[in-house]
Amino acid sequence: MSAEQVGSLCEQLVKAVTVIMDPASTQRYRLEALKFCEEFKEKCPICVPCGLKLAEKTQTAIVRHFGLQILEHVVKFRWNSMPRLEKVYLKNNVMGLISNGTQNILEEESHIKDVLSRIVVEMIKREWPQHWPDMLKELDTLSKQGETQTELVMFILLRLAEDVVTFQTLPTQRRRDIQQTLTQNMEKIFSFLLTTLQQNVNKYRRMVGAPQERDALTTPQKTDLAQEPKAQANCRVGIAALNTLAGYIDWVAMSHITADNCKLLEMLCLLLNEPELQVGAAECLLIAVSRKGKLEDRKPLMVLFGDVAMHYILSAAQTADGEGLVEKHYVFLKRLCQVLCALGSQLCALVGSDSDVDTPANLGKYLDSFLAFTTHPSQFLRSSTQITWGALFRHEILSRDPLLLAMIPKYLRASMTNLVKVGFPSKTDSPSCEYSRFDFDSDEDFNAFFNSFRAQQGEVMRMACRLDPRTGFQMAGEWLKYQLAAPVDIGPMISKTGEGLCSIFSPSFVQWDAMTFFSESVISQMFRTLDKEEIPVNDGIELLQLVLNFETKDPLILSCVLTNVSALFPFVTYRPEYLPQVLSKLFTAVTFEVVEESKAPRTRAVKNVRRHACSSIIKMCRDYPQLVLPNFEMLYNHVKQLLSNELLLTQMEKCALMEALVLISNQFKDYQRQKVFLEELMSPVANLWLSEEMQRVLSDPEAFISYVGADNKIADPVLEDPSGLNRSRISFCVYTILGVVKRARWPTTLEEAKAGGFVIGCMPSGNPIYRNPCTEQVLKLLDNLLALIRTHNNLYMPEMVAKLGETFAKALDMLEVEKNAILGLPQPLLELYDSPVYKTILERMQGFFCTLYDNCFHILGNAGPSMQQDFYTVDGLASQFLNSAFVNLNNIPDYRLRPMLRVFVKPLVLSCPSEHYETLLCPMLGPLFTYLHVRLSQKWQVISQRSILCEEDTADDNPESQEMLEEQLVRLLTREVMDLITVCCVSKKGAAEHNSSAAADGDDDEMMSTDVTPPSSAELTELGKCLMKQEDVCTALLITAYRSLSWKDTLSCQRTTTQLCWPLLKQVLTGNLLPDAVTWFFTGVLKGLQTHGQHDGCMAALVHLAFQIYEALRPRYAELKAVMEQIPEIQKESLEQFDSKLLNPTLLKVADKRRKDNFKRLIAGCIGKPLGEQFRKEVHIRNLPSLFKKVKPSLETDVLENNEDGEGLTALFEP
Repeated sequence: MSAEQVGSLCEQLVKAVTVIMDPASTQRYRLEALKFCEEFKEKCPICVPCGLKLAEKTQTAIVRHFGLQILEHVVKFRWNSMPRLEKVYLKNNVMGLISNGTQNILEEESHIKDVLSRIVVEMIKREWPQHWPDMLKELDTLSKQGETQTELVMFILLRLAEDVVTFQTLPTQRRRDIQQTLTQNMEKIFSFLLTTLQQNVNKYRRMVGAPQERDALTTPQKTDLAQEPKAQANCRVGIAALNTLAGYIDWVAMSHITADNCKLLEMLCLLLNEPELQVGAAECLLIAVSRKGKLEDRKPLMVLFGDVAMHYILSAAQTADGEGLVEKHYVFLKRLCQVLCALGSQLCALVGSDSDVDTPANLGKYLDSFLAFTTHPSQFLRSSTQITWGALFRHEILSRDPLLLAMIPKYLRASMTNLVKVGFPSKTDSPSCEYSRFDFDSDEDFNAFFNSFRAQQGEVMRMACRLDPRTGFQMAGEWLKYQLAAPVDIGPMISKTGEGLCSIFSPSFVQWDAMTFFSESVISQMFRTLDKEEIPVNDGIELLQLVLNFETKDPLILSCVLTNVSALFPFVTYRPEYLPQVLSKLFTAVTFEVVEESKAPRTRAVKNVRRHACSSIIKMCRDYPQLVLPNFEMLYNHVKQLLSNELLLTQMEKCALMEALVLISNQFKDYQRQKVFLEELMSPVANLWLSEEMQRVLSDPEAFISYVGADNKIADPVLEDPSGLNRSRISFCVYTILGVVKRARWPTTLEEAKAGGFVIGCMPSGNPIYRNPCTEQVLKLLDNLLALIRTHNNLYMPEMVAKLGETFAKALDMLEVEKNAILGLPQPLLELYDSPVYKTILERMQGFFCTLYDNCFHILGNAGPSMQQDFYTVDGLASQFLNSAFVNLNNIPDYRLRPMLRVFVKPLVLSCPSEHYETLLCPMLGPLFTYLHVRLSQKWQVISQRSILCEEDTADDNPESQEMLEEQLVRLLTREVMDLITVCCVSKKGAAEHNSSAAADGDDDEMMSTDVTPPSSAELTELGKCLMKQEDVCTALLITAYRSLSWKDTLSCQRTTTQLCWPLLKQVLTGNLLPDAVTWFFTGVLKGLQTHGQHDGCMAALVHLAFQIYEALRPRYAELKAVMEQIPEIQKESLEQFDSKLLNPTLLKVADKRRKDNFKRLIAGCIGKPLGEQFRKEVHIRNLPSLFKKVKPSLETDVLENNEDGEGLTALFEP
């Protein structure tokens, strides 16, 4: 290899690198240059000399960086095949580059420093300590040369800790060797880091004049210009030392951090007041204070509550805050706030534990400084303190401390300010806005943050009020009185609801809103905490009277007033004479309008008030029925009066009021009386619903379209709506049936139920059989309800869709709101309140169809629990369902099928007694599951074909957002179906738990819980066994479960794997399974691994399932081994070994976990990798002779000098 050769190659490389980095290069040119460079790195035998030549100081930074990259590439990918002398040559040259091959610390580019330190770390990972015992000495020697070298040494030590401990990017044995050697040398390393930090900081402060000295000197000492670079260099090394410490503090033994009387912590506190170093110091302090581990080891951290440390922390906070909003200082304040929070956590852990730590003397000082962060203008800082306040208020010893109790009024005062929703980044109406612009990208972003911050504050305020209920109540009372008397300030924004009304940003509304939240949290907690006789009833009633007498025409403020009425309502239980006043306040709000008799559509703010009033009445009747019962007649007359005017209330409002009446009628506790009342209440509905015209409309799709007006063409889509009344009649009937079915119930105690005539016998098991007073009325209406469902399903037939009028062509589509919810798009803030609920008649029609469909199924879902055996024994109910709810499913879109499964089929399954499985559930679920399996398979096939086509980049008329929506809907439908199958077949959780877990659309957060071993208790339910007896249903269930494992929905895959697959398969194991079926199931799991292998949670669950299947079925089916043999890169000998052990029960001594790990290694070839790792070049780091084991003498040759591939040796050195 001649110097000319190296020279000419280097010239070509310099040209190539210049082309790559030149923005003016053409694409083709750049690609050629890139290819040349990559091929050089891969194939050229003289990479090392070329790399070293390009890395010389005389080259430009870009070229030097490329030269160093070549060297890094050599170490990473060629090290194992390099002769020993070449390695030594490369190592010495790299150390030479650190010693004198870089520019001065202040001039050198950071990416050069970075790559240089990376090369050294890559060599360390391959050779230290066995073949390079003096590495630490060499680094120490280098650091003595000056700041430039010391900084590089810091980078090397940090990078080493990150690779070995934090990211663990190397094989187990090498990692263990290096980490143990680091630990053995930690005292030296730590003292080296500390000394470096101390020396450089001292030099820096001497030159700049430390803050303390600066104030003391009469003439401030200016750094002379010659000294400036020197000072900067020391400062740089100080920063590097802090960053490196941060990489170690997290995992080294606590004794190193607290050594020498906590010298490290003391230094860090001191540096908090050094502007250039304070962020790094705070970072280190935070990591130290956040350490978990034995309480005994953490005790020394309490030194931070001492006078000195507290003084430094507080003065740093005051200085940083006093200089206004500068990004650097703000970042520091956030760190400091986190330090105080972590200190609080340590305090809570240590005080009162066995480690005999007393409450620190400086607790008051700490709480004051912590409160300063809670009252800081930055909403982010305020929210950061909440969890710690909660922990302090909950702590059994600290919560009794007089200093903390004295903090409660201050904390609540601060909360009064913090609950006010100001600080939107787009506004300038509060000091918080400026800070929000650093923390949030948009108003929506801020809004989402603020809502969760407010909820968190509510929790903490309730904890504070548990300790001191009266103070909170007193403050709430004062604020409420103040707000009732304050003039309304609507601010600069104009509300579309009406002239002179608040928008959600108006100063008055944000104050009302905050006050309401405060009083609600505080008052509810007071009732929970104080004994009955301690409740300040007179004060409460006085507040209630003030609220009841307050009049406002502003819908947003009125909504707050109603919440206050509800919050104060428990006082009425002590003074029932106030009930009529409360009722009349609520009833007035039910018919609230901004402008009486207005024809314009109501805005959401107005609708919200009316809805709010209705739900307050329902809540009152639900929670205090005994209190309202004496006023039943008055309530009933009120409602009758409102119902008599068909246009006064929306259908939903009418039904809400009827629900309230039904709730009170449950208190009659007299079957006959309640039945008569319900008959009377429902007679208008029954007359309308059973009329001949309605019967015709409900059973004929065409007549239905015409009746609701969906076949018209409308000229003015905002005001004109000729068929509105017809639609509202249908809605009224459906809402009322739903309300009655949901709310009418028998008494909860068996004695009262018997006395009232609700019990008509006993089951064989001895459980009473109840009858519901609404049964007769509701069953009369059932036929027409099922007819309506059938008609609604048939509307989706192409010939019916064609009959929709021009204005209503999209009437059966999803509402925009639903689409946004599925795609996870936030709603624009203002629109939520200011715009009309439905802007056009098309939206109104969409809303009508959507709500009607949902409510019909809600009725069927509630009918079982409500009417019990009277409902399940309806003649031919299964076939009636098949002929209504399950008609024309092929044309029903996913967004309609989902609610049907969730609100009708699932509750029906959960509430159906086992004696009706054979007659009702099996005949209905069999065909449904068979159909769903076909439907989902087709949908997923389309999606996977689409992703194949996408790679070929075909243009499509289907816009991307539509595709995303469709795909997300298929995912959600899949989850719904898998959830339904699980509910039917597997008894895992109690039914009650299932009810609550009606998979919310956004529950991807629990996505990757890595808790994977399926609950051993997952057995088939009676219903599951019943379904699995029918061959076609059994096949459909098994195929759906196992095929779904390779559909691209991680959440569904994980749930199905852990809950469903094994119990289903176990049920058929005893039968004669065909070999093809067995291999299909097993292959299904392996395909799942290919698709979802990159997600730890899924991967672990699927490996477990594959292992279970292989262990259970391999002895009977040799075909499974054939499947295993097809796995890419499978080790045939290992498979043979595994198999022979499995087939010979006497050898099965190995623990389950070891067997499973072996199995996982066998199938590694089919476990999918994340995209980022799929095309990565593998780095192979060889194990070195073990440090901790005696090795047989015959193997004491230098592993690295064996030029075979070293496979056998590697195996020997595995732990």
